[in-house]
Order: sequence, then structure tokens, then C-alpha cells
Amino acid sequence: MTSKLLLGLAVLCLAASSFAQDSSTQNPAVRPAPQEPSSSHASEPPKLGPHWARGVQLPATAGAAQANVNMTYHGGPIMKSVVSQAIFWGPSWGKASFVGDKISGIDSWSTGFSNSRYAKTSDEYTGTNGQVGPGLTYQGHFIDTTTAASGASTSAILAEVCKVIPSPKANGYYPVYVDKKRGKAGYCAYHSYGSCGGVRVQFAFFFNLDGDSGCDPGDTSGQHSQGLAALANVSGHELSEARTDPSSPGGWYDRQGQENGDKCAWTFHVPLVTLSNGTKWKIQGEWSNAAYTAQTGYPNRDGQKGCLDGH
Repeated sequence: MTSKLLLGLAVLCLAASSFAQDSSTQNPAVRPAPQEPSSSHASEPPKLGPHWARGVQLPATAGAAQANVNMTYHGGPIMKSVVSQAIFWGPSWGKASFVGDKISGIDSWSTGFSNSRYAKTSDEYTGTNGQVGPGLTYQGHFIDTTTAASGASTSAILAEVCKVIPSPKANGYYPVYVDKKRGKAGYCAYHSYGSCGGVRVQFAFFFNLDGDSGCDPGDTSGQHSQGLAALANVSGHELSEARTDPSSPGGWYDRQGQENGDKCAWTFHVPLVTLSNGTKWKIQGEWSNAAYTAQTGYPNRDGQKGCLDGH
């Protein structure tokens, strides 16, 4: 066997090995194939818009060399309005020392998101069912102190939503905050979709980010604990993506698979963003095609001026 043939076989083996890696570390530019997941563990919903931790090496988006950096429409629905209930899952959520300001803070953040200038940064996008709207009806939270899943299985998170939410809404968005650390996972959070009793829902998963420098926005205001500030930032990322790209066959994302939150991750325009209830948070901006075209947005990590935070 020639040396060239041996080299070719080695390259093929290396490629196959890389392709078989867990989805939490694969190239985020690869868009998951459309699925029709349900609450059954036999069908695994895709991890959409994972909020990658700081320091995770991602492919460059090619900046000015890319002919069109804007997101394009892929034929699916959007969320015209949102009904939301948060789920706090894991035994630690029954301990006041762990909870701190996190539950009350997420309640306040969710209430203030509705009709905020920050929410309106995503309103330019339309789908088969209409236009994205800034309204969010927050119906409070549930606490489930049973042992939480890690997030590796999206179907396990969907099953928790279906178990806990008594009457899910067709425009429902259900964020699940667990008490588990992310460990070696390269992401802080993700969103996905599925069905509970025949009702289509959107959900999201969030690790416990207490003391996690890789998922910390660096809020120095002193208004929130570090863990709450980290959850608030990634919550903005995932909710904005769920509204603009909620499910198969897909709403808005660019040709590398990046959604509006991905394209502005870990970039901040002002120290704090004010929500509609007057609360202030350090939250990343969201990508606006219109702002990029007019060059009126602030730059993302690649210097592309398409990010807005409603300031």
C-alpha cells in the first residue's frame, strides 16, 4: 500500500471521528436537520441557537469577506406573541441559600421583557403566520425539586415541560433552569421545540451559572448576584431566538446557521439595558438585518454593525 493511500485513509478516519462527536461540541454552523419531535424520548429535538461559552473556539463568520452576513428567511412560522412560565428544576431550588435572588430575578426579568425596547429589536422579522411582536404574558414559575437532567438530552427537558406545565399554550415558551453546572459542556443554554399533548411548544434549557466565568456577562452594577446576571443575559439570547426561529422548517438564521442571538453573543453596547418595568440588566444585543444594512447597529465580535439592544 502506497504512502499516499495510507495518508488518505488516515484523513478519512479522522474526519469520521470528528463527525461522531457529541452535538454539544460540534461546529455550530451545521444546521440540525428538521424534525417533528414529541414528548417521547424516542424523538430528540435539536439544540437550536446554543449560547456558546466564552473561550469556545468557533469558526470565524468571515466578516467583510462574506457576501451576505444578514439572516435569511427559511419558510417557517415566527412567534407573534409569547406566553411564558419558568421552571426551576432540581433539589437545590428548594434551598434558600442556593435560590438567593435568582427566582425573583427571573420573574422580574420576564415581566419586564414584555413590550420593552429590547424585545422590539426583533420585531422586523416576519413568517408564514405574521410578524414577530414584543408582547410576553408571564404566568409565573414552577419549582420541581426532583433530580434535574443535565441538558444533554433535549427530549428529557421537553418531557419535564410536559410534566410540569398543566395547560401548555400554542404560543408557549417554557425556560427550564436547572441546578446542575455545565461542566465540560461548551454552551450555557439552548432553545428547542416539541409537542405536549398535541400542543406545539417552545422551550429552553439553562445550566446553573453560579461562578461560571465562561457564561458571565460581567455585570458590575451590584444590582444582581453574579448567577442571576448570567442567567438574565443568556435568557435574552434564547428567548429572542425562539421568537424569530422557533421550529422546523426554520425562521431566520444566516447561511452558517447562526440566529439573531448567536450573531451578537458576548457583545454589549451599554452597561445596562432598561426593561419595561424599570429593571436594569446587562444583556447582549440581538442581530438586526435592517440595522446592518443601514450600518446603524453596534459591532459584533466580527465588527459587523448589526446588533441592537434597544438603548
